[in-house]
Amino acid sequence: MTSTSARLLKLTAHPDTSPDLDRPRPERLIEGNPLRETWNSVDSDLPAGRVYCGVWRCEPGRWRIAMGETERELFTVLIGRCRVHDVQGGYEEVGPGEGLYMPPGFAGEFEVLEHLTKTYMISE
Repeated sequence: MTSTSARLLKLTAHPDTSPDLDRPRPERLIEGNPLRETWNSVDSDLPAGRVYCGVWRCEPGRWRIAMGETERELFTVLIGRCRVHDVQGGYEEVGPGEGLYMPPGFAGEFEVLEHLTKTYMISE
């Protein structure tokens, strides 16, 4: 079934609009103070929650992260490398063409090894 309001959305490593800028909160910082750029292209209600989708770019650094009990993220690296560390001491390293799923309740650290550009989809 097709809706007249349904449309495809293409994400690119080099968006042509201005991003939202931020840095990790000081209490979460472990290393560096990376500038983060976000081009959120989707911010939409779900039957139970919200979905966000877009492009995210970040300088090298490391900070603590915690997914909410209903929050989950799937991202794909376009440029650069990162590691996502879990609280048990393990990690996954992700590079160009690779994706990673972070489940609800995940806690750990996000480490940007090389200037990173990724696409993401977060639902909560």
